[in-house]
Parts: sequence; C-alpha cells; structure tokens
Amino acid sequence: PRSRLAAAGRMRVLVAPDSFKGSLGAVDVAHALSRGWARARPGDELVLMPQADGGEGTLAVIAQAIGDATWSAHDTATGPHGRPVSARWLNMPDGRAVVELAESSGIAYLDRLDPLGATSRGLGEVIRRTDCSRLTVALGGSASTDGGLGALRALGLEVFDREGRPVPEGGAGLLVAERVDTSSLLSPPAD
Repeated sequence: PRSRLAAAGRMRVLVAPDSFKGSLGAVDVAHALSRGWARARPGDELVLMPQADGGEGTLAVIAQAIGDATWSAHDTATGPHGRPVSARWLNMPDGRAVVELAESSGIAYLDRLDPLGATSRGLGEVIRRTDCSRLTVALGGSASTDGGLGALRALGLEVFDREGRPVPEGGAGLLVAERVDTSSLLSPPAD
C-alpha cells in the first residue's frame, strides 16, 4: 500500500549531511539544504538529521538531537599550540557529559601542522571540568599526534624520559618517554 504522502504526490526527504569543511557545520548545512528543497517542493516532509564523524561539529549535532542538553565551557583550556582556547562540552539529561577533542585540541587552531609539538592537554583539562560520572569523548579533528599523552598528563599521569625528567608536550614526548607514574592519575586537581 502506498503511504499518504506518496498518494498526495509528496515525499518524505531525509536531509543528513556532514559539515562542509571550512564553510558550514552540519546543522547549518542541513538547514540550508532543507530551505532550498522546500522552495522547489514546498509540500514535501523534510526530516533533518545532521551527521558528524566525531570531529569538529559533533557537539552541535548532538545538541540538535538532544534538545535538553546544556552547554558548558572551559575558557582557558590549553590549545594544541599551548595557548588558551575556549572549549565547550555538553551536559546530557542523564548526567553524562560529551566532550569533543576538536573543541580544545583541534586542527583548526593551527596555522601549520606541528606533529611533534601539538598537544592534547586541553582535552584532559576539559574532562577534569566536566564533574560527571559518565563521559563520552568524540575523538575526531585532532591537531595532535601525542596519542593522548597531553590529555593523560592533564589528568595526573606523570611521564619521564631516561634521565627522570618530565617529557615535552606533543608527539616529541612519545619519542623519549621511558617511565610513567600513575599514582596521581585522576586525583583531584591542585587548584
């Protein structure tokens, strides 16, 4: 049997784009596409479901899908370049937090790639700020190749080189890491 929409010559159209890198986020793309479609076929039913791959824009897509999620921000998180950035996260109605790596440590912050120096430290700083018992981390869009070392260090992990000195930030730290101390991992911050 044909649906009522089809019988009326109408269609149900799913608009499910990802972002248009460098121009519009997925939510804005979905709205723009639906406005264009509605001008050409005003009788069709449009269902907007913007997508994200875990990189920049993932929080916006989740916020659109979960209407009563609330935003929080850490205004001085360490960016991948070592300078402060504002990084947001979502507080979900069930008490869980959703953090997006690209918010604090995203490639969009860099003018040029820095695989040995870029850090994920800001991600760990944001995780510390969430104050939740359950956490989801979207890991796309990273500027760093430090394997999460910076994030773990912000959460209390200590990493040392052969001589017992703390390793540098970024991928360079992985090259000389010899020993880790987990005794302070996830301990309360010393604010």
